[in-house]
Amino acid sequence: MKPARLLLLLSGCALLLAPAVRGCGPGRVVGSRRRPPRKLIPLAYKQFSPNVPEKTLGASGRYEGKIARNSERFKELTPNYNPDIIFKDEENTGADRLMTQRCKDRLNSLAISVMNQWPGVKLRVTEGWDEDGHHSEESLHYEGRAVDITTSDRDRNKYGMLARLAVEAGFDWVYYESKAHIHCSVKSEHSAAAKTGGCFPGRALATLEDGARTPLWALRPGQRVLAMDGAGRPTYSDFLAFLDKEPRALTSFHVIETREPPRRLALTPTHLLFVAENASAPAARFRPTFASRVRPGHFVLVAVGGGGLQPAEVVGVRNRRDVGAYAPLTRHGTLVVDGMVASCFALVQEQHLAQLAFWPLRLYHSLVGWPGAQGDGVHWYSGLLYRLGRLLLPPDSFHPLGVPWAES
Repeated sequence: MKPARLLLLLSGCALLLAPAVRGCGPGRVVGSRRRPPRKLIPLAYKQFSPNVPEKTLGASGRYEGKIARNSERFKELTPNYNPDIIFKDEENTGADRLMTQRCKDRLNSLAISVMNQWPGVKLRVTEGWDEDGHHSEESLHYEGRAVDITTSDRDRNKYGMLARLAVEAGFDWVYYESKAHIHCSVKSEHSAAAKTGGCFPGRALATLEDGARTPLWALRPGQRVLAMDGAGRPTYSDFLAFLDKEPRALTSFHVIETREPPRRLALTPTHLLFVAENASAPAARFRPTFASRVRPGHFVLVAVGGGGLQPAEVVGVRNRRDVGAYAPLTRHGTLVVDGMVASCFALVQEQHLAQLAFWPLRLYHSLVGWPGAQGDGVHWYSGLLYRLGRLLLPPDSFHPLGVPWAES
């Protein structure tokens, strides 16, 4: 990594931190002026947000295949019986009510916004899950990840603002597609972790300072967990926050298995793991490597009795789906999960750079302490760094899954 590029990235982080911090806590800063509500600007006809193609990582992500009623994936769809939403259901099969949980959550949020914006008006869904092949090839309607919407009064003058409200409600891609409706879609439940690129299952276990083991979903800021310092030594590090938290996401993980001693760690493909070619390498020389590039015969670091770390040979790599995707951040930027040493970072294969880039966030926690309960989704600072990195770093700095235009 060139020093100039590193300096630029860190400078951008520092400059962007201050205004963002003011907006992330409960209430307003003492002595600051109360800002007026942000004015919402309607989308223009044929405009889409974000301004990238729908099936890229920067929006709703790639098409994963049609879901049929008799397919195993049909259980991924959930009916939406929200009384504040009108479903057209012209097929009279209830198909328009079926959608992924992520789509349902965003739609329910949008329904509230519509009623607040136009009292007496409700959200109307004209198309949801499509089981009959009425849409274009590889449409996200076939996966229950897309809806076409209008207002209940069908007032087309409202549709530009309706599209803006859909963006604010958290849809991953919104398109003022037609004079007759707005198209909205969301990321796959499997790829929810791809927004930051790296996570572990919620039930994976971390080790606390008193020796107890706790699932990642139960971690609380300020708890000290087993990690590894920069010299390759075991240490207990403060847990600061989740870089991403998706409790209901059904996610695809790489499972890395060792035999002597036996360990099994599930993590997303773009997450970093410390790897060496042979067992004789000192712990500090284990290189951060994307999980997708770990192979049998590689060596990883595992925790053993007495709090030590030792190399263990990888004997198997496979894929597994699990519920919950959590990306914990510690002060040292590392974490022992299910007995194996992993990085807290993903997407960019530069542990040192990532640790430096998160210095402002660590400083913030040192100065103000621990925040209140953290909401679901991507941490604001993690998202900020990703967008900044995309501006400053060349595309080949990222794992292919983390570069939107690498998707087809």
